[in-house]
Amino acid sequence: MFDLDSLPVLRKAIYERAQCDNKILEALRREVRSFESEVRTIKPYSTTAVSLVASDGGNNQLSFDPFFVQLVRVTDSYGKELCVDAVSPSTDTDELGKAQFNPDGTPRTALGKMMKDLGVGYPPYLNRLSPMIPRGSEIRNNPDSVTPKWVLTYRDLCEWAVLYERICHTTFATDTLIVRDGLLRSKIFSSDLFIKWRKNVEKAIERIYKEDHRRVFLVGIAKHSKVITRYQLAMAIDDIFPPGEARYVRIPRDLEAKAYIWQEYARGAEVEGENIEAPKFVAGDMFLVRFGPMDGDPIWAVDIFSNQSNDASEIFGYLLNDAINGFPVPFYPRCLQKAHEHAQIVDFDLDIFQDQIFEAVRDLLPAEKKNIIDSWRFRSDVSMRRYG
Repeated sequence: MFDLDSLPVLRKAIYERAQCDNKILEALRREVRSFESEVRTIKPYSTTAVSLVASDGGNNQLSFDPFFVQLVRVTDSYGKELCVDAVSPSTDTDELGKAQFNPDGTPRTALGKMMKDLGVGYPPYLNRLSPMIPRGSEIRNNPDSVTPKWVLTYRDLCEWAVLYERICHTTFATDTLIVRDGLLRSKIFSSDLFIKWRKNVEKAIERIYKEDHRRVFLVGIAKHSKVITRYQLAMAIDDIFPPGEARYVRIPRDLEAKAYIWQEYARGAEVEGENIEAPKFVAGDMFLVRFGPMDGDPIWAVDIFSNQSNDASEIFGYLLNDAINGFPVPFYPRCLQKAHEHAQIVDFDLDIFQDQIFEAVRDLLPAEKKNIIDSWRFRSDVSMRRYG
């Protein structure tokens, strides 16, 4: 705890720092006033909304997991499992990449389809798709030097792959809004593969409209964003989103870039062909949106797929229609919340996952040692029920 004598000193230092930094707040207010005239209200529309979300490794609260197994599961808002896999930091990534394909070289999974379409090549090593995934030889020869975080990159790749497959390799019976958990940006792809991902999705959306007369929209939503952190106070002071109706505004790229350490994270398709670095990481245009009618309702960051940003009014109308009934998070798209509920590895799903790990480890032991796992399983079950 703070010493009572130090509190006046601390209070004085904070007050003086705030007075000195007031010019920063004034600069932010000038920036938000520059796009105040672009604020638009939202009217609800109705369409089919499908959300895709991957399970979070942090949900795997296993009591016994000697191999740090991560369950990769991607579901949609209807509860359909679109990808299921289990990996550990010691998994041979070369073999994992080959497992995405059938023996005849045709794709077996959504990740395999995406790798093939992006031209990753054969053998289909995952390291060619993302530099954040180690080569299989590194794991085989020097496993202690490999960061275990690569399994999270693999999980993210599976989510991007399911999103890609849903748009590029399926048909749509109705107009559909596809909602991604997170912005339409990624730094995990190698070289220009994310640019190719974006262009393939653009072509697929155009093909669907031409052949099936169905409109497919793609957005990504983030509860937290550095852009929100930077501008939220200034927007509140200048009443950029006045109460009464749901509202949205597009954030100019130059202002968006000020919120990031790496400005290439705010460089989109609009700069293609210019004499600067290609937009390797961004597939969406950012908007700030408030689905609630009151000035205290939450503001979210939303990326609309870049070549669909002119349809923002219609797209936000669809999102508003879904967010009005958001639960348990108010004014947040219900389809995304339902997908989270289905993707979580908790309760009975977690029990099944834990039992499978117990069984797998038990099968590795000689007959006279199997009782060790049996006794551990009993102790784990009792402790989980007592203190869970």
